[in-house]
Amino acid sequence: MSDLADLYQEVILDHNRRPRNFHTLAGASHSAEGYNPLCGDRLTLYLKVADGVVADVSFEGAGCAISKASASLMTDAIKGRTVSEVQALFDRFHRMVTTPPGQPVEDMGKLSALAGVREFPVRVKCASLAWHTLKAAMANEHQTSTE
Repeated sequence: MSDLADLYQEVILDHNRRPRNFHTLAGASHSAEGYNPLCGDRLTLYLKVADGVVADVSFEGAGCAISKASASLMTDAIKGRTVSEVQALFDRFHRMVTTPPGQPVEDMGKLSALAGVREFPVRVKCASLAWHTLKAAMANEHQTSTE
C-alpha cells in the first residue's frame, strides 16, 4: 500500500510542478473563477465547448499543490469528452473525495491520486475547487465559485 501512496504523491507533485493546460485560453466559450477563502487558492478556468464536446480547456491561478494538481489532472481528464460525460465525471470525483476514509472508492485512474484528501477534510476543498469551478463554467455562471 505504501508503494501506491508514493505513486499517488508523485502524481500530485508532478502535476503541481508542471501543471498541464496552464495558460489563458483565447476564444473560450465558457469561463469561471474559483476561490477558496480558507487557504487562498484561486483559479480561472476556461473552456471551449463545441457541439456538446469540451474541445479545449485550460486554467491559470495560484494555490497549494493539491489545488493546482487537481486542476491539472481535471483538465487532462475532461478534454475531448462530451458535456454529459464531464458532468458524470464531476459526480464520480465528488463522490470519491467525500466518501468517508476507510471505505472503498471507485478507481478513477490518475484522478485516484486525490482520494487521499478524504483523510483531511479541509483539503477536500482544495481538491474540489477546480471541479466546482468547472461546474460553474459549464453552467455559464460567471460568479466566483467558493466551494
